[in-house]
Amino acid sequence: MICQQDNMEVTLFCIRLLINTWLLLVIQIWDSCDAQTTFPHVVPNTSQHYEYSTVSFDCKGFDGSLGWKLMRKAADVDTACGTSWGVFSGSICIFRNVYIEDSGQYWCESGDGKKSSPVNITITPGPVILESPLIPVMEGNTVSLRCKNRTDFTKTSTSITFYKNGIFIKSISTSTLIIRNINKSHEGLYKCNISGAGESPESWLAVRSRDNTDNDMVTLLCYDQLPVLLYFLLRTVGTILWVTLLLVVLRKRQPWNDHNI
Repeated sequence: MICQQDNMEVTLFCIRLLINTWLLLVIQIWDSCDAQTTFPHVVPNTSQHYEYSTVSFDCKGFDGSLGWKLMRKAADVDTACGTSWGVFSGSICIFRNVYIEDSGQYWCESGDGKKSSPVNITITPGPVILESPLIPVMEGNTVSLRCKNRTDFTKTSTSITFYKNGIFIKSISTSTLIIRNINKSHEGLYKCNISGAGESPESWLAVRSRDNTDNDMVTLLCYDQLPVLLYFLLRTVGTILWVTLLLVVLRKRQPWNDHNI
């Protein structure tokens, strides 16, 4: 009976240990996903910037209790602010004299490896840029897309044309295209053309559904983690069943062993 009681205690201990291990894994992945709902703050707050201009980044609101750094991926290489580019002024990364090669993804990263959602930055040598939102905009809001000419600060072009996914939208005489009551159908790649000046690069305009709560957003962002969770869940359940079956077999053999002792 003592042996059977010991086996039962070992079984319960193993099951608790495996369940706690899986829960810790879920919490770790959830924390990582929660970090992905934040974005770096960028000034100027637009995705397109002129070559040789200054861009600053701040990770305000990002959980950096273990310290954080601003990272970027340019030309398929990950580097941190303060290494070969940018300097820190307090908690802000200031990047002066940006070049075309500095175009890429920028994100915040904590000391334990948690990452924010990235923002896409495009650096252009041309005179025309499209100032558009960096992060997804809420469905139902009003969005302004401004076509800007670097070499003309006083005059207004007589013809500014906007395109979505390469298809003509409209021509206007002002520099700003206003989209009211925005919805998912407005998502796409936008660019503009100023007559006599040139064309801007394309920028992606993302729209977030108002039906999605913050938790829904986290779930969507972390959808790619589901296979990992399912894999470890199946391994945990399988291990529990295997340990339980093994101990049941040992318990059945125990009386025979006791009798022969």
